[in-house]
Amino acid sequence: MGRDPVRLRLLLLALGTFAVGTDTMVMAGILGRVADDLDVSVAAAGQMVSVFALAYALLAPALATLTAHWRRRRLLLTALAVFTAANALSALAPDYPTLLATRVLAAAGAALYTPTANAVATALVPPERRGRAIATVLGGMTVATALGVPLGTYVGRADWRLTMWLVVALGAVALLGLAVFLRELPTPAQALGLRERLAPLREGRIVAAVATTFLFFVAFQAVYIYLAIAMRPATGGEAGRLSLILLVTGVTSVAGSWLGGRAVDRWGVRTVLLVAGSVAALAFAALPWLGLTMTGALLYAAVSPLAGWAISVAQPHRLASLSPAHAPLLISLNSSALYLGMAAGGGTGSLAMSLLGERWFPLVSTVLALAVLALVAATTSRRPARRRGLPGGSSANCRPAACGGGRPAGASSSAGRADLG
Repeated sequence: MGRDPVRLRLLLLALGTFAVGTDTMVMAGILGRVADDLDVSVAAAGQMVSVFALAYALLAPALATLTAHWRRRRLLLTALAVFTAANALSALAPDYPTLLATRVLAAAGAALYTPTANAVATALVPPERRGRAIATVLGGMTVATALGVPLGTYVGRADWRLTMWLVVALGAVALLGLAVFLRELPTPAQALGLRERLAPLREGRIVAAVATTFLFFVAFQAVYIYLAIAMRPATGGEAGRLSLILLVTGVTSVAGSWLGGRAVDRWGVRTVLLVAGSVAALAFAALPWLGLTMTGALLYAAVSPLAGWAISVAQPHRLASLSPAHAPLLISLNSSALYLGMAAGGGTGSLAMSLLGERWFPLVSTVLALAVLALVAATTSRRPARRRGLPGGSSANCRPAACGGGRPAGASSSAGRADLG
């Protein structure tokens, strides 16, 4: 398995999130072909994206609760098997209703896989490396933005079903790799009742952390979904210029995830959230002017994803640190909030555009980003503080090494980590 089996397992977990990310985002590139093939409108075909996002958001916490007693290896393999099979059914779907049903099934597999993969990543490494571990797994999502989406769109240029088979192949390789190289992980907790599993939801800082994810991704997606409109003065409507902007966005998304993980490990969650949130707010505020020229558009494309994906890495780390024993459930709630934010971002951006116009609508995202900063400042602290009432709790607001906080369930000691790794 090589000299660093933990690294290999993290990369295999990332391959799974790459498949999920590609499946989530590539639909926008093949909607026209789906609509033509199944004889529905493009707007109706677009409901595949909304159905997937909403199903993911609703199913993630429910499935995390129902499977809390499962061993993590079994859970990961089951999730990937469901996800891969669902995409195969999507590729074979004879009509639109069947396709929608398969998207719900694929969302169930994704909703079970991604939070579990993040939780397992934190169990495979010592506390001071958790940020980088989460960044590696989430890196699959960012690489999907930069590579998976254009590749999937290209593959499906003649037949959208080929794109679905590409996702099936990615999921199958990840499933096989994890089946071979991932050892059994201990059960995350004793057989807790539903009340005990949901106990963290009564904790104000956990609710605030989930709200932070939701608000930020409403702000981010309200601009990203309509980026072509915001950049129209710079691109002049030319597809080549827009493609260049999107390429830079994808590349800096990967960089943001990578740098975000290291920044969290070095400076702590609070610092990363405040700095990245401030950068995002400034970028949204400047976009009405940056979008006037290609230089400004490329500057926005380089800066905004750096901030966005740094926050994406910091938030799971924050929640897992608040209650390590409940990490899978809390990370699933974070994923739900992210997908709900993605779903709400489209409507928010559309409403902002109707009220403020095509040039000024990003200012709504600026206001939301400032609200996120206020929420983070109010609900995180500078000093480590032992959390009360939550098993193994530690502050999510200090450096992991300083917190010395609880390890995710199932990672009880360095000896345990050596066994897992």
